[in-house]
Amino acid sequence: MTKFLIDQQVQDIELPENLKLNTFLQEFHSDCPHPECSFGFYGFAFGQSPFPVPKPVQDALIKNASKGAYAAVQGFPELREAIARYNKKNFGYDVDPRRVYVGPGTKELIFNLMEILHGTVILPTPAWLGYLPQIRFLKKNYHMLHVRSNGKITPNDLEHLTLRLHDRQKILILNNPNNPTGLVYSQLELEEITDVCRKHDILVISDEIYAQTTYDINKFVSMGRIYPEGTFVTNGLSKSHAAGGYRLGYVIFPQHTYDLRQQFKKILATEYTATSTPIQHAAIAGFQDSPEMDEYFEITRKIHQIMGDYTFQVLNKIEGVKTTKPEATFYLMANFNAYSDYFLANKISNSQKFSESLIQHPYHTALVGGDSLVLERTDFSARIAFVDYDGASAMQNYVHNPPKTASDKLEFVNNNAPKIVAGLKMIQRYLKDIQSKTDSEIAKLETNIKKTR
Repeated sequence: MTKFLIDQQVQDIELPENLKLNTFLQEFHSDCPHPECSFGFYGFAFGQSPFPVPKPVQDALIKNASKGAYAAVQGFPELREAIARYNKKNFGYDVDPRRVYVGPGTKELIFNLMEILHGTVILPTPAWLGYLPQIRFLKKNYHMLHVRSNGKITPNDLEHLTLRLHDRQKILILNNPNNPTGLVYSQLELEEITDVCRKHDILVISDEIYAQTTYDINKFVSMGRIYPEGTFVTNGLSKSHAAGGYRLGYVIFPQHTYDLRQQFKKILATEYTATSTPIQHAAIAGFQDSPEMDEYFEITRKIHQIMGDYTFQVLNKIEGVKTTKPEATFYLMANFNAYSDYFLANKISNSQKFSESLIQHPYHTALVGGDSLVLERTDFSARIAFVDYDGASAMQNYVHNPPKTASDKLEFVNNNAPKIVAGLKMIQRYLKDIQSKTDSEIAKLETNIKKTR
């Protein structure tokens, strides 16, 4: 039998945590013998918008399905112009369309940027689980920058770390709005970070894939506006347009980067030639200024906020649990470290075991643990994604009867997201069971000690 030798660089890369968890859940669910668990599991792990792809995008894809010719490497001129107009209208970010390059998803484009840019990468943590594998695969020098309790990096911490780095050029990955915390940086916070970046030659890859999900859209400020000469802004269809499977993203280059863009174009042409032609036509419709798209964004933002507020309130009522209050996205970070002694007493020694124990019968609850978010393995924090509901039905019900009062919103969650409601109750039950089991063992131990005296 032929033996195939795999490059060591590939051998060292692990399957991404989200795909690893998905495989585990599928296998575990199929093996569970309890008939009451036929519902599957409570899904707080996967970051995928539950809403349907906007109809104008679907219609444009169908209309252009026959178009099979290669597109220009950097994307259709019409699409790049639409993206420039979209950024100006929605985010007040005025860019020349020639600075816009299109690719098969922002994940790919971030990888391409790190390929071409020399320097040490600064990765704030907790972080989206996709950044670190790319950094390691490219063998980049990198340093973690752990955020403070408010969930955001500070200019002082950034400068303190930068002074220890020897590369002339540094690259900060800034994810705003943030996955996994759901937090949004203010204009003042971005200005203070920019001051440090200018002072120490730090380029910024600003991953703004969740920009359009900001609950109060007027509060979102693109880093490209604040630091236009040093920021690469990435965004796309995946989150705002619920079209992760379309695999279309874009990067806006900093000002005065013609030569760099030509070098980048070579990379794109070498790696994948061009982005899918029918998908680019569909994306033009998604980025066009239209009442239908405006309504879609407004409704989906409001529903994300209702689900996020509910999830935040329920988790925050659990004694010892602390969470970030989401201002965008469909995530929050929950800190379960107050239960660490109980976890350790039950041989749950790290966040991966915490995640695995929570998916076991009878809890069947999936979340993403701290080790997958580039935290210490002993940090019992987790990302909670509040998307386990039928988005199409929720949108219809919202349009028919928009909830206005707090009681209306509670009723909306109960009616439209019963698995979120039940899953949060299951997390409460799990924590109570862990406590009770530990307390019971301690009581038995104390009884045995008394008997031996």
